[in-house]
Amino acid sequence: MYLKNNIMAILVLVLSIFSVSCKGPALSQKGKTSRQVSSPALAGRELPASTARYTDDGKRIITIGTWYDRFYVSKHKSIQDDPRMTEPVTAQMQLDAVRRLEAKYNVVLNYVNLTFEGVQESIAVSIVAGAPDVDIYEADLQFGIPAALNNYAISLEEMGLQDTDVFGSQTVMKHLVLTGQQESFLFTPSSNGATSAYVLAFNMDLIKAAKLTNPQDLYDRDKWTWEKWREYLRVLTQDADDDGNIDIYGFSGYWTYLLSNLLLSNNTGIAPGLTETLSDPKTAEVLEFINTIYNVDKTARPWDRSNWEINNRLYAEGLSGFWIGADWIFNEQGGGDLPFEIGVVPWPRGPMGSFEENRHSQPQGNWYFIPRGVEEPRLVYDVIFDWMNWYDGDLSIGAMNTWSRTMYMTERNYQYASMMASRPGFDLWENLGTGFSLLPLLFSEQTPQELIAENRQIFQNALDKYFK
Repeated sequence: MYLKNNIMAILVLVLSIFSVSCKGPALSQKGKTSRQVSSPALAGRELPASTARYTDDGKRIITIGTWYDRFYVSKHKSIQDDPRMTEPVTAQMQLDAVRRLEAKYNVVLNYVNLTFEGVQESIAVSIVAGAPDVDIYEADLQFGIPAALNNYAISLEEMGLQDTDVFGSQTVMKHLVLTGQQESFLFTPSSNGATSAYVLAFNMDLIKAAKLTNPQDLYDRDKWTWEKWREYLRVLTQDADDDGNIDIYGFSGYWTYLLSNLLLSNNTGIAPGLTETLSDPKTAEVLEFINTIYNVDKTARPWDRSNWEINNRLYAEGLSGFWIGADWIFNEQGGGDLPFEIGVVPWPRGPMGSFEENRHSQPQGNWYFIPRGVEEPRLVYDVIFDWMNWYDGDLSIGAMNTWSRTMYMTERNYQYASMMASRPGFDLWENLGTGFSLLPLLFSEQTPQELIAENRQIFQNALDKYFK
């Protein structure tokens, strides 16, 4: 990350925001000896030994840097302090959790609304200076990923969390795996109501009529592969009325989600880190497979340039064997209200994929990280964990997933989607402003290799700029 020319103005702005938002307990700092920081941006620089803040009576103040108002924290005394509160029972449980963690850890939990842009500025300025403005950041991934890759964050492994919930059952917290990184730095609550996964949905009635094995059963036995899916697409592509035109296609759906999920299924990506991997042989396999189903087998519905939505929602008319599914898609385009049974399954495993190790979803929303320079980072994590675990591990209360569960129609469907959401990977390819599109491939205007050759340097240039 780079420091802008008006660094002093930014520092004044960020620190003034911080001081206003932290009103309440009086602040003090303990310890003024010097320390060395290992971050490359700070190599050899002497910095204050402690950036921890305390009340006058010795309580550690744990401050979250975010870009919106958070409820509930120590300054809140009533559930009515949240003007958008709609569930008084769970709101009281959340407020009670704050009181418990205050006593358990002898802390005050606070937040500072840095604004969306302010989070980026605070990361770029205060962490590089070795004195982070806050104890933990809640940030959009466009800010969190560079922080992790530039060694501005403390890894979960470094905090000794290997054998805890965040790497185990992930009942409360889940971690993000970054391609090429041996450690994890970013974490987020495991459930926020929706299920952040794009499943491979299918028409169960068509599957049964064709006397095909339920794809879910194949997945459970690690037999759900690209080649098996290709066989299914061939069988399900039909000229139903014998007029010489295909009526039902094996697959139809948004090409963006098709690409992202097949990349994950083959243990690869296009821009998952500092170096582009569009030119990786595993990525080439993905593009070759997409080319096969669209242009060789012709079992994927030809892309409609004029209407983005129709490329996926034709499933609601019974015209697709497989398509892109998600809770919001079933809600908007049809689910339990349709006259046929819908199943969902994780995406089939590619030739270089792994049943045990594949990631299954693209992360969304805000993620937390603890910046380097923070004193007692494990304490900070434990406080945030208890804050998020206001439901004490009881997912019947804490998951808040009733709507999503309903949209998935069956418990088996929901469990696959939930598993996928709990195992996110990461790929920046859609967020770099490259204008990359698969349409030249889908319309046979370019071969996979021509598409790679044209775009590989574009992606590398974009990554170089992004991580500058």
